[in-house]
Formats: sequence, structure tokens, C-alpha cells
Amino acid sequence: MKQLFLLIILALIFTSCRTKQTSIEISGLVSFDGDNSVLVHPYITRLSDGKTFVGDETGRYSIKAVKGDTLAFSYVGTISDTIEVKNERLDVKLKPYIPGENEYVYVDSIRRLQNELTSFVERKDARIGIAVIINGKDTVSVNGSKDFPMMSVFKFPLALAVAKWVDSNGMSLNDSIAFGPKALIKDTYSPMLKKYGSGLYKMSFKELLEWSLIESDNNAADLLLKRVGGTACATTLLKDVAGELDITIGASEQEMHKDPYTSYLNRSTPLAMATLFDRFDTDIKARSKSFSNISVMLEQCRTGVDRLAAPFIATNA
Repeated sequence: MKQLFLLIILALIFTSCRTKQTSIEISGLVSFDGDNSVLVHPYITRLSDGKTFVGDETGRYSIKAVKGDTLAFSYVGTISDTIEVKNERLDVKLKPYIPGENEYVYVDSIRRLQNELTSFVERKDARIGIAVIINGKDTVSVNGSKDFPMMSVFKFPLALAVAKWVDSNGMSLNDSIAFGPKALIKDTYSPMLKKYGSGLYKMSFKELLEWSLIESDNNAADLLLKRVGGTACATTLLKDVAGELDITIGASEQEMHKDPYTSYLNRSTPLAMATLFDRFDTDIKARSKSFSNISVMLEQCRTGVDRLAAPFIATNA
């Protein structure tokens, strides 16, 4: 009986080893079948697990898959195509979508916007990154896959990490964080400290998030970051919330204040940040009360209205 049992175990191991498939790197170029122009940031979905990837500005992509997997390629204004993986190189040409009656495809508008933004950036003595996501899929970007320091924008992904931490620990944003007087840095931007003074020793998650998101308070952000376990933990929590995005929380406000070069540790690509905001608006904010509270805070934010937002104020965007 023992010999039979051992033979069964060995057979299972052999079968498992024999059927295990090794993933390979699949790469290629996605272009438009009409004029062979590259499709900027095409979407590729691995159907075996439903994960979606985004190609770069030159239409190129690279993802892991196994032979026999099926990849779905899509882009606005084209007909999606599903192709079985057979080789490591897979170039795809997507055919134009011909709209039916009462349909409108704005692929020409998107391409025109892409060209205008690219021309605008090329004439500037600056490193500029732009990413626009329309309807969750139609993407325009310039330098969208390149790294940029997040600066105070890191307070948004940090807020999502905090909300995840609070929910995972069975707490609410009304629960408080206690801290000592040394936790509050005087030589930094902190309207919270200016209002309450150094005698402040306790505040709720919600209040700290409001100071951080609405007023961009550096002390509030650092108190939240420390409470969830620091930068590495915050990045992990963010991935739990939003999936694998090219966003890293790598430095606190205090560290960036001491050494400005550490601001490059808090990094993101424009496309990743735009995707994060898109996922938040379409999905994440409805997951729990903690996330919905963050949505309200973002709408109340009044910092920077005289900068990037200024040209859009009259449009009610």
C-alpha cells in the first residue's frame, strides 16, 4: 500500500512538472492598419487573468505570458483583436472601426490633440509630462511613461494607502492618532501647526487627511505616513488598492525638506497618476466610507487654483 501511495505521489509530481508552463516576455508594435502609424499607448489585456497593460508612446509593449495565452489588443477608433501567443515577437495591426448610424468616433480629435501637445512640449526648455484618460480607455500622453517626482501630489496616493490601512484594521477615519511634540516640524509648510500650535498631541485620521489633501499640510502627511508603517508599507498598501501602477512613495515631507533630491524617490509617471485618478473616480471611491470621504476632500481642495486649474475655471470642468 505504501509503495502504491508513493507511486501516486511521484506520478502527480511528474505530471505537475511536465504541465507547468514557463512565462515568456512577449513584445511588439501596435499600429494602425490604415496608414501604418503607431498607436500611442495601446491597451493589451491578458485574457488568462484579465490584467490590462498599456503600451508606450511609440506603440510598443512588453508583457509576460505563456504560449497558448490569448492577448486582446484595443485602441479607440479601431476594431479590437484577440491573438494567441505563439512566439516572443507579436506585432499587431488594428483595423479602423467604421461607426454605424448615430455613432461618433473621435479618434481624429485624439490624434490631433496628441500632435498638438507633442509640438507644444518640444518647443519648451523644460521636461514636461502629460497624460489624459478619456472614458477609461482613450489615452493621450506626452512623456507619459517617464519618471517625474510627485512632490505634494504624493499626498493623494498616500491618502488611499491610509484609507486601505484603516479599513484593513477594522478602524474608521474618526479614530485618532496620538503623537508627541517632536513629531511636528516647525520649519515646514504646516497651516495646521500655525492654527493649533505645538501643544497639539492628537488628531483623527479624517482631520489629518483633510489638512493633508485640502491644505497640503506637510506635518499632517508625515503623521499619516508614519502611522501606516512608512514609505515601503504605504507603497504596498497603494498597490493593494489600485493594482500595479508605476507609483512609488519613497520619502516623507521631512526627508524631502532636509534633502530636496530625495523628492525623486517619490516618483510616478504621468500615465500612472492619470490612471490612478481614473480608477479612483470610477471604482475606488465607492468601495468604502473611507474612500468616499477622500473623494469629498478632493472636491474641497482649493490650493493651486491659480495655477494649472486656472484656464479651466470658466469652463466648469
